[in-house]
Amino acid sequence: MNPPVPSMASTDLAREWSIVHILSMWYRDHHRRLPWRETRDPYRIWVSETMLQQTRVETVIPYYHAFLERFPDVAALAASDEEAVLKCWQGLGYYSRARNLHRAARLVVERHGGRIPDDPRAFLALPGVGAYTAGAVMSIAFHRPIPAVDGNVLRVVARLENLCDPVDHPTVRRRIERLVEGWLQQAEPAVFTQALMELGAVVCTPRSPRCGACPVRSACRAHRAGTAEDLPKRAPKRPRRQKVVLALWCETGEGVVVEQRPADGLLGGMWQLPAHELDADALDAPSDAGRDAESGGAAEAAGPVRRALMDCLQRVFPGTACHAVRFVEVARERHVFTHLEWSVRLFRPEGMPAGARVDRTRFRVVCRDELGGLPWPRVYEKLISGALQMLI
Repeated sequence: MNPPVPSMASTDLAREWSIVHILSMWYRDHHRRLPWRETRDPYRIWVSETMLQQTRVETVIPYYHAFLERFPDVAALAASDEEAVLKCWQGLGYYSRARNLHRAARLVVERHGGRIPDDPRAFLALPGVGAYTAGAVMSIAFHRPIPAVDGNVLRVVARLENLCDPVDHPTVRRRIERLVEGWLQQAEPAVFTQALMELGAVVCTPRSPRCGACPVRSACRAHRAGTAEDLPKRAPKRPRRQKVVLALWCETGEGVVVEQRPADGLLGGMWQLPAHELDADALDAPSDAGRDAESGGAAEAAGPVRRALMDCLQRVFPGTACHAVRFVEVARERHVFTHLEWSVRLFRPEGMPAGARVDRTRFRVVCRDELGGLPWPRVYEKLISGALQMLI
């Protein structure tokens, strides 16, 4: 008598059991030893997950240690001022993460007595906490079976299930979240959540996945279909907007003029040199200069660049007759954000009238030695370093 043929339902259950338990065992034996994996403190896990968004592990590690040394618990973070938080975050990028983490810490102290809430709805109500961060903290710190679906997990599940629709489509993402949530019911959430992340980071990589080293390749439908390298699919990205940022190196007898960016928006709360932003296509020519700096001469601003710099200079020194000022270019840098690309050009005004006064309601004057104490975006750090070397 032939044995009974397994039903589709029992086959699917066996496959799910294989994915959950084999992957969990693999993680216990093979995971990387990372500092945030040595703790179950929800604050420290929260900090790590916030830093790891859009940022590589090797970049995050020194920032993680420095941040926790400066702000060892949620109370210390809540008691600090935003500028200190941004300074500690400087160079890590995506500064809204730091501002939201700081605001959220204050709310944890005010509303939850300084304890990270283990209720996912309460945690989701905090600034900057989205579904992924909530899932990661709830599952890793509190062992709650709540999915944490980031890019690594989207890729792993898309391949395991051979999903050929774009994973950034809301219906596909919800399907993946439901699958992960079901798997978590059969697992130790802290282990399985990190196992999925780890598999995506070191084995099921975006390009050239190491299928031969994958512990669950026998359950991977994309591996069987030969489509693993083609997945996941994503909707086409919009091209990045191109901006030209024209900055001024204005130095008085007291120091260098700086300004703080608005609290909300790109690089909110960070410091910069006085600047004016233009759409790249607003310029008449690539250089808009009388002489090209790359040919060996000092480029002098002309055309729309000069007009924009003059407007910026008038903001710094209102009421000053600046029509005879020349703007000489001293440095250039480029910086790429997720949806935006900056071309930043730094100019020094020459021939300023004597007695010109800075508008102290909008700008601050800082001596050169104290510039490093302010939180700067990385692109301005580079510009300032280049300017200081040129202007010694």
